[in-house]
Amino acid sequence: MPRILQQVQAVIDRLTMGLNVLGTLLILALMVLINSDVIGRGVFLSPVSGVPELVSMSIVAIVFLQVGQAFRMGRFTRTDALINILERRAPRVRAGLELLYSAAGFFIIGALLNASYPLFIKAWDRSTFVGTVGDFIAPIWPVKLVILIGCAALLLQLAMSVIRSAIEMFTGGHMDPAETAGGHDTV
Repeated sequence: MPRILQQVQAVIDRLTMGLNVLGTLLILALMVLINSDVIGRGVFLSPVSGVPELVSMSIVAIVFLQVGQAFRMGRFTRTDALINILERRAPRVRAGLELLYSAAGFFIIGALLNASYPLFIKAWDRSTFVGTVGDFIAPIWPVKLVILIGCAALLLQLAMSVIRSAIEMFTGGHMDPAETAGGHDTV
């Protein structure tokens, strides 16, 4: 893989790793919040306001913060049995399937990003919130923004996978994940 592509892949990998870490920190914050709510209800008869709303919004945020890293690490749902057989017998065909898989994902996530952007703008412009006025309210635009960021990070990973697969298809070889700055391993 050309050196410039390796450098671009490294930057994208750092971005998706950073988003993944933020998602993990959000999981830890949710655990503290939920435990505080349970203890508050059981011991002090006073629940923490807004926990259900925050949990439901945070789950969406966590998924989109971690989706790019999940793809990078080869953790998307797929059947590797055929890919593994093709790796040994027909590496160019395997690379072509990887190219098709990544290109299809790129267009699907691109459509999701395109559909999500107006929802973010609407939530931002209208100051849409969840909760009950007087008890707890939280704006929903931050989660809509995280969806856009997560989709963009996944699009970058998918684009690099398309490029990597195209190079493999034309050269007939399999690129070592270490050579591609930590790209996902398909074996």
